Amino acid sequence: MQAGAAQKHPERKEAAAKSVIHIFLPGGMAQQESWDPKPYSPTEYRGPFGSVGTKISGVRFGKMFEETAKISDKLVILNSLTHGEAAHERGVHNMFTGYRPSPALSYPSFGSVVSHELGSRADLPPYVCVPNQPNEFAGSGYLSSAYGPFSLGNDPAKKGFSVRDLSLPDGIDTTRFQKRRSILETVDAHFKNLEKSDTLDAMDSFYQRAYSLISSQQAREAFDIDKEPAKLRDEYGRNSAGQRLLMARRLVESGVRFVSVVYGSWDHHENVKKGFEKNAPTLDKAYARLILDLDERGMLDSTLVMMTSEFGRTPKINKDAGRDHWPKVFSGLLAGGGLKKGVVYGKSDQLAAEPEEDPVSPEDLATTVYNQLGIVADKKLMSPGDRPIDIVNGGKVISEIIA
Repeated sequence: MQAGAAQKHPERKEAAAKSVIHIFLPGGMAQQESWDPKPYSPTEYRGPFGSVGTKISGVRFGKMFEETAKISDKLVILNSLTHGEAAHERGVHNMFTGYRPSPALSYPSFGSVVSHELGSRADLPPYVCVPNQPNEFAGSGYLSSAYGPFSLGNDPAKKGFSVRDLSLPDGIDTTRFQKRRSILETVDAHFKNLEKSDTLDAMDSFYQRAYSLISSQQAREAFDIDKEPAKLRDEYGRNSAGQRLLMARRLVESGVRFVSVVYGSWDHHENVKKGFEKNAPTLDKAYARLILDLDERGMLDSTLVMMTSEFGRTPKINKDAGRDHWPKVFSGLLAGGGLKKGVVYGKSDQLAAEPEEDPVSPEDLATTVYNQLGIVADKKLMSPGDRPIDIVNGGKVISEIIA
């Protein structure tokens, strides 16, 4: 039954996934150069690269993704994602919230909904952005700002990486820290008696999370990427793609429920060949190692890994050897989290211009992700003014990809 229909449902359902890693590729990744190449289309459509076979019979990836092709038997390939938003910010909104943009309401991101519905584990923030909140639509929307993301503040690939605000300032020892905390709690209690507001509640939640992070050895160690073996760091790649994805695995292993990772720039209006040669090899290596790493640790079945972009690119190469914005059809990858392995869902036409079979909307994708986390997607949350809003309005679970 579609979200929004009149029905009775439980607040929660059984969850297949404990955590989500959302890898977002900003700019609009070309489906033809990645997960949906068209090797038999005319040259001006199929682009500058060849394709490579995968472990799925009859399925090919773009030539730049040879490592991912080797682990394709662990993936769900979505080749029929579609929406109608050709502007970057509107496409990004769709892919971070499951909603079309509205001037009347700011919708919460996946991570903030997960934070609201599932809460924290092991003194860790439920929702973390690596390295920073990537856009305004990755925030809490109409929910309290208490459900917004915790951002690392720095790229874990940088030498001497440390997480912002995770340690006591110079000159503040534990005793002094606890004394300040006691004073602040007294002041907070006074003002909360005078006024009830989201701002005060959010600040209280912010401070409590800060105390937990600073005072918990387990929480601090979760962010310490230097504790990973040097060999494994090398296998992921000593670069932004590799270390960000390794950090994401480390965080979900420690208890973070939703990790949002952003990598690269995929807005290739000019010279798509050069753009992919710059961004794809490191992503290919890091992503393939992430999936294998999760599988080797027995975590893949309980961790849903989603890789998306805001839209795809035009079927035909333009005069500048690039591709322009194209939301009519594009591709994404899912893995783990109780999903089937080694399957393709949806199909584009022969030029990767439109969905030919089983179109997947942002609402469908969001509903399926929430379903795997045990969140009922048509549950109503309260927006300002006590207006009930569906977590997702109009999506369906893609049951064909669920194990």
